Amino acid sequence: MTTLFSQPLSLPCGAVLPNRLAKAAMTEGLATAEGMPTEELERLYGLWSDGGAGMLLSGNIIVDNDHLERPGNVVIDRPPSPQMHNALALWAAAGTRNGNHFWAQISHAGRQTQKIINPNPKAPSPVKLGLPGGQFGQPVALTVLEIEDIVRRFGVCAAAVKEAGFTGVQIHAAHGYLLSQFLSPRSNQRSDEYGGDLANRARALLAVVASVRTAVGAHFPVAVKLNSADFQKGGFAFEESLKVAQWLQEASIDLIEISGGTYEQPKLLGMTGMEEEEQQNVAQSTMMREAYFMDFAIAMRKKVSVPLMVTGGFRQCAAMEQALDSGGADIIGLGRPMCVMTDAPNQLMAGLGELPRYEDSLSLFPGWLAWLGNLKVLKALAGFAVQYWFYGQIDSIGRTGLADPQLTVFAATKKTMAMQKELTR
Repeated sequence: MTTLFSQPLSLPCGAVLPNRLAKAAMTEGLATAEGMPTEELERLYGLWSDGGAGMLLSGNIIVDNDHLERPGNVVIDRPPSPQMHNALALWAAAGTRNGNHFWAQISHAGRQTQKIINPNPKAPSPVKLGLPGGQFGQPVALTVLEIEDIVRRFGVCAAAVKEAGFTGVQIHAAHGYLLSQFLSPRSNQRSDEYGGDLANRARALLAVVASVRTAVGAHFPVAVKLNSADFQKGGFAFEESLKVAQWLQEASIDLIEISGGTYEQPKLLGMTGMEEEEQQNVAQSTMMREAYFMDFAIAMRKKVSVPLMVTGGFRQCAAMEQALDSGGADIIGLGRPMCVMTDAPNQLMAGLGELPRYEDSLSLFPGWLAWLGNLKVLKALAGFAVQYWFYGQIDSIGRTGLADPQLTVFAATKKTMAMQKELTR
């Protein structure tokens, strides 16, 4: 039995995770048009619960119905109705049926709300996403009163999921969503108390943490997903991430998940963006080449003692063990492999040395068009299309209980776009 499975993880709040593997948060798109959990979400998370991970993270649960990450998100933007509470409770029961934790990832998309949902989403500043295709509209700057209302909404959402039976919450402050937008000087150009120096840019996040902690109490796990960096010129840098992590520890956070990137620079997907990646001042190692953010975790460990979770790129069991032994990671997050192999943790526990790299054999373009991959726009399009293939696997498991590895990238992209259109009618 490896340390991945033989050593529980005790959190500062007193909760204990039964092992060191987590199913990372991945968007599902399986809620109703009104944002209510469904039988498909119950089926999906029941299978993931059976798969052996010590903790499951939900995809984005949105605190404002006008700011979805995508159509089909679960939405809790007010105290839930009895019907909503019951749907949440059924989902939580399915996701914890194997004795594991199931945490709700709570979020607000800000300017990363698609135009089909909101043509003028609210954001820290009116800075539009620099992506081709016109999928995102011109954002409008939030007022101070609107920021305070969003802070309140996070607390309402956290209280609702706790009451429904979830065993923890994760506040999403990474990947370019609203709280990440506040942290970045590139997207936050405010001149009031929520903009300017890092302390002001972190004010919204720390207020959300305080609101959530008040809502759930001292003994309920509260985590934050934080960018190690945005990897964009003029964006949130690693030195700033280290300082925010220290402030989060002081605010009684139980776990920090280290990630990175935004829609414009999708480092979280192992992809290159539309611009040159901004290099960060962190020591580079050779031992964790498959783990995108492991070097940042090792450096962050020198500044904080709070447990750290690292997600992104892990496939080899030996590398996961090495990440734990390095002291940088306390828990390993698995994402894409569990979109097809729902029992990946159990497979690793049974002796599987390496999980499949499904993305290596996926391509939007046929072989004779491979040269197009040298063009940045088409390369980015192909990368997001591969992500749609994994969305298609999540959808298939939720609806049928089985993945669909034979699905083509083109068919998955077409299917995802059609489903999003249907949910926004």
